[in-house]
Amino acid sequence: MRRPFFAVLGGMGTLATESYIRLVDQLTHAHTDQEYLDYVVFNDAAVPDRTAFILGESDESPVPALFDDIDKANAIGASFITLPCNTEHYFFDELQSRADVPILHMPKLAVAHMLQRYPVHDHPRVGFMGTRGSCSAGIYRGEVESAGYAYVEPDEDLQQRIDTLIYDEVKGGLPLSKPLYRGVIEEFLDANGPYRCNAVILGCTELSVFNEAFPLPELPIIDAQEVLAEETVARAKALL
Repeated sequence: MRRPFFAVLGGMGTLATESYIRLVDQLTHAHTDQEYLDYVVFNDAAVPDRTAFILGESDESPVPALFDDIDKANAIGASFITLPCNTEHYFFDELQSRADVPILHMPKLAVAHMLQRYPVHDHPRVGFMGTRGSCSAGIYRGEVESAGYAYVEPDEDLQQRIDTLIYDEVKGGLPLSKPLYRGVIEEFLDANGPYRCNAVILGCTELSVFNEAFPLPELPIIDAQEVLAEETVARAKALL
C-alpha cells in the first residue's frame, strides 16, 4: 500500500524552494532511503509575480497557475499541501477553497511559534522583513497584531536593502552578503534606533536562504520557512 505524501507548491523562487526541501530532509533525521518522507514538488517557476499583482503593477494574476498546480495535487492524492512562499498567502483563502486537503498556513504557524519562543510580555515589538507585496497586503500584520504584538515595518530605505537581499542576491544570483543581511536585522533590533524591535520575522523564503547560509542563533529571529518545515515533518510523520 502506498504511503501518504504531501505536495509542495514551490518554484517561487526556485532557490527558496530548494532551501525548504533541504530543511525538510534534514529535520526528518532519516538513516536510510526509506526513512525519508514522500512528497511531490511543483517547481512552477512560471507563476506570475505575486508582488507585482498585489501592488497593481501587473494584471496577470498568479491564481490560475496555482489552481492548476492544486488540481494536480488533488488528482494524485496528496494528503496536505505546503506553500513555501509567504507572499502567496495573500491568495490563501482562494487556494484552500480549491484544494481537497488542508494547506498549511505559514504566517499563522510562524506567529504561533513566536508566541511560544518570544512571548509578548518580553518581546512586544516585532519587525517584519518581506516583500513589498507582503507588506502592502498585510499578510503578517493581522496575525502579529492579533497575537498581541506591535507590528513594525521598515521605512523605504530599509525596505530597499531588504529588496536587495531578496531580488538581487537570491533571485538574481548575486553573492549573498552576510553583512547586509545581519545589518538589516540589527537595525530592527537596535534599542536606540527608530524600530526598537524585540524580535524579527523573516517573512520571505528568499530571506530564509540567508538564514540557512548565515544562521544567527544569538539573535531573536523567527524564520517562517523553518517553522513551516518543522510543521511539515511533524504532519507527514503523523500520517505514517
